[in-house]
Parts: sequence; structure tokens; C-alpha cells
Amino acid sequence: MQYGAAAEQAWYMPVVAPSSSTVETAAERVERLASESAVVVFSVSTCCMCHAVKRLFCGMGVHPTVHELDLDPRGRELERALACLLGASGASAAGAPPVVPVVFIGGRLVGAMDRVMAAHINGSLVPLLKEAGALWL
Repeated sequence: MQYGAAAEQAWYMPVVAPSSSTVETAAERVERLASESAVVVFSVSTCCMCHAVKRLFCGMGVHPTVHELDLDPRGRELERALACLLGASGASAAGAPPVVPVVFIGGRLVGAMDRVMAAHINGSLVPLLKEAGALWL
């Protein structure tokens, strides 16, 4: 019976309680999330440009990890951290252009929709995806 065997082996697995002194900043969280998959898209579920970039990758046979900022309790903080990475100083102010989508490939910042589309058009997107292990063709 495998259930019993699994229960017997579980006794040695350490349980690590999160320490209040090791709270992850928004910038650290962005960096960690961006490095966990070959292609990471920070998005907002109602954003048409975010939808377009996700469709672009899916159409190429790439399945990015998508983090929907509007569904994340710390989404606003992450959006501000992404704005800083992109160099948009007042991106969270009223009337400022949206920050998303923001794309990371191989843990490196590619940029927003304009940079992704430019890389796609000039032919540099496919080599980036291959190098990151997201595309095998």
C-alpha cells in the first residue's frame, strides 16, 4: 500500500515556517518569478496587449508562465517594481500608460509589448526562445 509508505517517509521532511524577518520585496519577487520559467509574462487579465503577447507565444508553440497582476494580492507592488525595471518613473500614477505586459525570457528582461514585437519582427525572438529552452525548432 503506497499511502502507508508515503506516510512513513514523510516524517523526515522539514517544515520551514516563514520568518517575518525574511519578507520578500516586490523587486525580489519579480526577480524570483522571472527566473523560475523559460518565458514569464507579467500581465493583467483584462489587457488586450497582454492577451496579444500571450497569443504570440502560444502561436509559436511556447507556453509562458503568466502572472496576472490583477489577481495577485501584491499585484500593485509588483507592477511598481516592473515599472522601475522598465524605467517608467510615474507608471502607477493616474493617467500613466500601463506597464504590462512585461516579458522575461531566460530570466532576462526583454521588455514590454513593443520590445517583444520588435524582436519578433527582426528575427531575434526565436533565438532568444531557443537559448532559454522554450523552443526546440
